[in-house]
Amino acid sequence: MTLFKIAGKNIRKNFTNYFLYFASMIFSIVIYFTFVSLKYDSTIASASEGSQKISSAFSGAAVVLIVFVAVFIWYSNSFFTRKRKKEVGLYSLLGVRKKQIGRMLFYENFLMGILALIVGIALGSVLSRFFVMILMKVMGYSVVANFSISPAAILNTFLVFMIITLITSVQGYRLIYRFKLIELFKGDQEREKEPKSSVIIALLSVALIGFGYWLALQNLLTSKAWAAMGFMLTPLVILISVILGTYLLFNTLTVTLLKMARKHKKSYWRGLNLIGTSQLLYRMKGNARTLTIIAVLSATTLTAVGTAYSIYYNNRTNAAVANPNSYMFIGVDSKAAGKADKAIEQAAGHKVLYHESIPLLEVDADTSGLNHAQGSDEQSFTVLSNREFNRLAKLQGRDDAVSLEGSEAAALEPGYIEGISPEYVDSSIKLKGKGINKTIRFKALKNYSVLNLGSVYSTIVISDDMFAELKPNAKAMAVEAYGITHQDKAKELTKQLEVILPEKAKLSSFYSDYSRGMESSGLLMFMGGFLGLVFLAATGSIIYFKQLTEAGSDKARYAILHKIGVKKREIRKSVAKQVLFIFALPLAFGIAHCAVALSALSKLLMTNLVVPVVSCMGVYVCIYLIYYFLTVRAYCKIVTNTK
Repeated sequence: MTLFKIAGKNIRKNFTNYFLYFASMIFSIVIYFTFVSLKYDSTIASASEGSQKISSAFSGAAVVLIVFVAVFIWYSNSFFTRKRKKEVGLYSLLGVRKKQIGRMLFYENFLMGILALIVGIALGSVLSRFFVMILMKVMGYSVVANFSISPAAILNTFLVFMIITLITSVQGYRLIYRFKLIELFKGDQEREKEPKSSVIIALLSVALIGFGYWLALQNLLTSKAWAAMGFMLTPLVILISVILGTYLLFNTLTVTLLKMARKHKKSYWRGLNLIGTSQLLYRMKGNARTLTIIAVLSATTLTAVGTAYSIYYNNRTNAAVANPNSYMFIGVDSKAAGKADKAIEQAAGHKVLYHESIPLLEVDADTSGLNHAQGSDEQSFTVLSNREFNRLAKLQGRDDAVSLEGSEAAALEPGYIEGISPEYVDSSIKLKGKGINKTIRFKALKNYSVLNLGSVYSTIVISDDMFAELKPNAKAMAVEAYGITHQDKAKELTKQLEVILPEKAKLSSFYSDYSRGMESSGLLMFMGGFLGLVFLAATGSIIYFKQLTEAGSDKARYAILHKIGVKKREIRKSVAKQVLFIFALPLAFGIAHCAVALSALSKLLMTNLVVPVVSCMGVYVCIYLIYYFLTVRAYCKIVTNTK
């Protein structure tokens, strides 16, 4: 039998042990092939009108994926090294030359890589149309994806993963040369020494994480800590503090807590808690680095995916804030305005909910009376009368109204940020210009506008009497505001209006901002979601491989327990507790780190991220639970197999 055939036979016999590794590789190849295929896809190019943004985004995502997958495959192979030591030692003891053993291991890993590559590209080709449809859907394009296979994508994927496979195969080849024969046979007998614990370092780990959390949740604009360290250095301090604290927590605090649990005799001697606690204790230092990497990677992945989904989730709201009217333009050309009105009235699939001509004024003002966080003392404002504000607010479905008299005013500031935006209420500004010299005092601040931001300046509302006084001397204009049904599907109508209206009309529309947001946030969510799934599959697989490696070492111990009368059910219960501890630690701290990061981000973006973030966390936990049950099942199968 040739070495090549032996390698193939080994793969078939041990395929159950390699399944998750093999499946993770296939999944990574499918995602990479998908990204490369989408870069060249004609349907996407046509729908996005040749946007280079999509091509560049997928190229960048593919590079990130290559680096991560390469590290994952390398890391996974190192776990199998210990599992194969005894087998390799046996070959050597039987007289097989090191060169031949190395070639066999090379062939084995190479065959696995080639098989995963073929299956991955085949699945990616079959699923390519489905992925294109998903991307088109989340980006807001209504097109039918044509089935196509890109030769360039196949060649690119084949070359990249062939290089990764060759490198990892060489790593397998070198196994026989890295260890002495006695080390190969004792590979499964290596034991950790009982780790030392330190209460001081344990408390330091909590303090470091707490400090990082506290610093992250500070208000960037008012925090003295951020100001002292600088806005560039502070995020790095947070990152180092949390990562170091997490490592020390896994390395020391968990050891301290496990030793404390051991002193609690009543629970320690119950069932197989003695075995489970001891195994966790002795291996915790060895697992600390892996668990830290997984916790940090989980937090990073959840934060990135949660942020991407949050932007996508809030896209409609953001578009509505900027464009409370479906369309708005300045009536500078009566003929063009008439054509636009006719086009809107006759638009197929849309009904006009309202059409209002709103008189406005443009006035310069001395804003030195405002409490500015930043900005100059000269500003131009769009001025709206009290009556028109209330009328337009009612048409837009807002249950809100203002009542202004004399020199009272209200500011409309949808992008208000505390500490940056002026403090309007109880402040005064002086309206000035030819024949204008009026001082107004702000009575209220509204965190929304009734006018589209793309057509007007910063807007203030004044009393009807004041508006009438200013009108003769101020620059007057009228804007046409429309509300229509199905405004998110008004692509053709928007294009038509852009042709009809001159540039000086400053056409602004809900659809324009909404579609741009859908394109960018949809693309971001698509990439974030799929990359997040790859990272999740990889981290779950790493824990799976590590636990199975430890299961092989524990097999003899559990065999003895079984012989002295311990039931398999009790063994499974003990294994489930141990594996739960290992899975729960990085997951819990990954979620905690992510929650803090997104809480800080939500303050910065002034956006409620609860729904999208909880959704992402729920999916993440469910997938991790699947890995947990698979690991428990495989672990129990190894340690309870008495044959």
